[in-house]
Amino acid sequence: MEAERRTQMSAEQTENRDLSEQIKEVTKESHVRAENTELMLSFQRGQVTLPQYKLLLCSLYEIYQALEEELDRNSNHPAVAPIYFPAELARLKSIETDLEYFYGPAWREKIVVPAATQRYCHRLRQIGKENPEYLVAHAYTRYLGDLSGGQVLGRIAQKSMGLKSSEGLSFFAFPGVSSPNLFKQLYRGRMNSVELTAEERSGVLEEAVRAFELNIQVFDGLQKMLSVAGNLQQESSTNSNAVYRKTLQFPGSLSPMVRMALGLFVALAAVMGLYAL
Repeated sequence: MEAERRTQMSAEQTENRDLSEQIKEVTKESHVRAENTELMLSFQRGQVTLPQYKLLLCSLYEIYQALEEELDRNSNHPAVAPIYFPAELARLKSIETDLEYFYGPAWREKIVVPAATQRYCHRLRQIGKENPEYLVAHAYTRYLGDLSGGQVLGRIAQKSMGLKSSEGLSFFAFPGVSSPNLFKQLYRGRMNSVELTAEERSGVLEEAVRAFELNIQVFDGLQKMLSVAGNLQQESSTNSNAVYRKTLQFPGSLSPMVRMALGLFVALAAVMGLYAL
C-alpha cells in the first residue's frame, strides 16, 4: 500500500511528463535499493563470482523466457507494438548460449532458481494475459537497464571471473544495436507515443515499481541460495566423517573424491528443497 501511495503521489507530481520520465521518477527509490543489493554491489566492486553469475543466468533465462514469450504473443497489442524490438533486444538466445558454455549441453537439467524468480515469471504470464500494456513497464525496466550497463558489466564480469574471452558473456552483447544511446532515445520515444488512459498509465507506473521490487527479490533470493549452499558445504566438509558413518552408514574408508561428491549432492538437494516451497 505504501508503494502504491508513493507511486500515485509521484504520478500526480509528474502528470504532464512523458511516460519514460514518469517511470524514472516513480522508481527512483527502488532503483537505488536494487543497486545496493549484495549481488549488484558485487558487480560494482568487481567481485562477482562464477557461482553468483551462473545462478543469475539461470534466473535471467526463466525471466526472459516468460517476458519474451508474452511480448511475442502480444506483439500486435497497441501498447506493445511500438516497443517491440525482438531483433535488437531479445536476450533469450544469448542466455542459452552462455548457459551451455558454463553448464554444457545438458544445461536445461541444471537450472535452479529461487522462489522469487518463479513469482516474477508468474507475474509476467499473468499480465500478458490480463493487462498486456503493463508489459511496457517490464520491458523498459529490463531491456534498457541491460542495454545501459551491458558493456561495462560484461567487462567487470569477465575480469572478476578470470575469463580469457567473451565466451559466457553473450547476455551483455547487443549486436543488433550499433549505438546504445541513440537506440535508447528511439525506444523512449516509441514508449512515450503509446496511448494510454489515465487508469492504464497509473497501472503501468505501479507495475514499473513492482518490476524493480521483483528484481530485488530475485537478487536477494540468489544470494540466500549461495549462502545456504556455502554453509551446507562447509558443514558437510567439517562433519563429513561423522555424518557419513552415523547416518548414511558408509565405511570410513571412503575416498576424498566420493566424500566431496556426496557433500555437494546433500547441499544441492537441501537448496532445491528449500526454494521449492
